[in-house]
Amino acid sequence: MIGPYHIATLGCKLNQFDSAAVEGRLQAAGSRRAAGPEEADVIVVNTCTVTASADAQSRRLVRRMRRENPDCLLIVMGCSSERDPAPLGKAATVDAIFGTGSSEQVSDFVLSRRAANVALSEENSCAAQEFPLPAFTERTRAFLKIQEGCDLRCSYCIIPAVRGRSRSLLPGRVEEQVRRLVELGYREIVLTGVNTGDYGNDLEPKISLRQLLERLVAVPGLGRLRLNSLEPATIHPDLISFLAGTDRVAPHIQIPLQSGSDTILGAMRRPYRVGHYARVVETLRKRIPGIALGADVIAGFPGEGDRQFHETYDFIAASPLNYLHVFPYSERPGTPAAERSGKVAGPEKTHRARQLRELGARLNLEFRRSFIGKSRSALILNSRRKDGRWRALSDNYIAFGVPAGPAMANRIVDARLIEATEFDTLGVLPGP
Repeated sequence: MIGPYHIATLGCKLNQFDSAAVEGRLQAAGSRRAAGPEEADVIVVNTCTVTASADAQSRRLVRRMRRENPDCLLIVMGCSSERDPAPLGKAATVDAIFGTGSSEQVSDFVLSRRAANVALSEENSCAAQEFPLPAFTERTRAFLKIQEGCDLRCSYCIIPAVRGRSRSLLPGRVEEQVRRLVELGYREIVLTGVNTGDYGNDLEPKISLRQLLERLVAVPGLGRLRLNSLEPATIHPDLISFLAGTDRVAPHIQIPLQSGSDTILGAMRRPYRVGHYARVVETLRKRIPGIALGADVIAGFPGEGDRQFHETYDFIAASPLNYLHVFPYSERPGTPAAERSGKVAGPEKTHRARQLRELGARLNLEFRRSFIGKSRSALILNSRRKDGRWRALSDNYIAFGVPAGPAMANRIVDARLIEATEFDTLGVLPGP
């Protein structure tokens, strides 16, 4: 039996799934989670490369793990190591480096101590996989990867190069894994992918995300599903109609915008324009009352002048969006955007990102306050806040604290929101 392990994860929900898949296999082999990295026999660092900052953070984390535990078996995996493993190997003495889609190889290496294979092949990164069933410590929410890779070629994005072409888990396997997660006690299952809305286009016969959801909501004992990010072009009228007619899929979608300027969207090679995006979010707001709508936005893309930035700002301010994930543009070597002229100076990118974040915070506060005095379906998480309240998550993605006890954890109940401030949201549970 191997000793205790520690897994450190950076980046998106896909990385969280991949780390949980490694953890599931290690636990099945009899290992346990260490109290901290200094007590682990094995440390796995799952890296991110979405920005230059993420690469640097990955290298710092690898160095810190080796510094805190000089004698551990140190393994690095994920997007940064797929794109360019050499800097991670130089950051600290590592025992093995793996790329994306490598959760089984990582756990096999730990269990057998095989020699590391740092040369990551295209076949390894792009082959169709049986995405392993994950293990999550808190038995309330689970992430389930149903799709991997991306066939879009946005000019700024390195992710297709590290995660490969779009490929989907067979619907029967998705349903099987959902059933298993329900049996294990998870009340909310978040369906994730690089381009989740592209699900099923690579399968024969093809199947749409809506058709998959129709199968999954019929799983006995299911609490609720939640969708991860969906590209605007994949949100079709039939999917909207299905979401409007079910309470088994949370009313919450994150829809990447990236820019509110048609000029910049063209330079980004995004497959839509502002008018199409507006129709999608406005239709969702109209058809699904109370839905939470989020967006990713890039500030300071090459060629973005004051006019294009204000087009983005004004569009968002007038839109039905409720929260933003804002990223200053980060140049990724090897992408077409890296060769573009019209670079925006660092301080200006920072200033624009701050303005967008302040706008997003304002929109989110307005959204949360609009539900004060109203009840929403909420999952009580198995986690207590510093103020003694238990953490809860509403169906429409409002995180709040409620007075509750351990017996309420992992239950879906109706909760009433009573207060929303810039920094916090509070609610109460129904009486006995």
